[in-house]
Amino acid sequence: MAMESKFIWMDGELVPFEKATIHVLTPALHYGAAVFEGIRAYATDKGAAVFRLREHAERLADSARVLGFRELPYGAEEIAEAIRLTVRANGFGDCYIRPLLYLTGGGWNLNVDGGRASLAVAAWEWGNYLGEEALAKGIRANISSFTRHQPNVMMTKAKIAGNYPNSILAKTESVRLGFDEAIMLNPQGFVAECTGENIFVVHKGRILTPPLVDILEGITRESLITIARDMGYEVAETPISRDQLYIADEVFVCGTAAEVIGLSEIDFRVIGDGQTGPVTRSIQKAFHDAIRGKTPQYESWCDYVNASLVPLTLPKPASVPAD
Repeated sequence: MAMESKFIWMDGELVPFEKATIHVLTPALHYGAAVFEGIRAYATDKGAAVFRLREHAERLADSARVLGFRELPYGAEEIAEAIRLTVRANGFGDCYIRPLLYLTGGGWNLNVDGGRASLAVAAWEWGNYLGEEALAKGIRANISSFTRHQPNVMMTKAKIAGNYPNSILAKTESVRLGFDEAIMLNPQGFVAECTGENIFVVHKGRILTPPLVDILEGITRESLITIARDMGYEVAETPISRDQLYIADEVFVCGTAAEVIGLSEIDFRVIGDGQTGPVTRSIQKAFHDAIRGKTPQYESWCDYVNASLVPLTLPKPASVPAD
């Protein structure tokens, strides 16, 4: 995966890729004191469109609030505009976007008030996270030996950089065991989510997904729930046990990077017929049409980059309260 681009946006200006650097002693690198988003833009008939941009920008600001930042250098609208500028300046159609709001300029006392927040936005061209073949055939997963975060240990509603060693441990273990992805259980032993995706189960015509108690409130997850209900499927948010996965008709996962991918096998048990199932395929197609601007019903989810007429720089304002 080539992550290079022409420009990365850093604190109010577009910086050449090779000059977009921070110091090795930036406290976010040492303590994980940063929040981020994963966002996609897609080529459409109207040009590049960022999928659900405002929701992602708002969640970034919310994550910063959860981490404890009292003041942010930019509000959600300014974050969104910085993202548009970055995509437009690089001339991208299909791309992945990574805004990062990180602690810098202090914070060595493990107190977020001891530093200040900086914002960077990068983008790069990227295909399907799990591979194009996975769209049709699905992927293999296992139940991880690592438990998903307990909500009072790490804040599960925020995309905090320091949360992600939990995912790294689980994903690395699963890949080394020959699987593609890990499914993580919550501290009570029920299915939580994967290392970077939310999970759905199809059983006897119903679609089930874990409740929001201890999972990240995925924007793709919420989009699929809307799409599935609009298509006439019953969707229920309910606790799911490990053995319910094994007897499901279909299991699929979703996320910004993964999009919509079926699971063909879990813990060496074949799910359904071992291929991406019909319900997953129907939702997969509807989602792909939506992100490409082909469905008028979901047109508001597409934020067209070229619709913005502001210049390719965004002046840095005074800090704004995080709350």
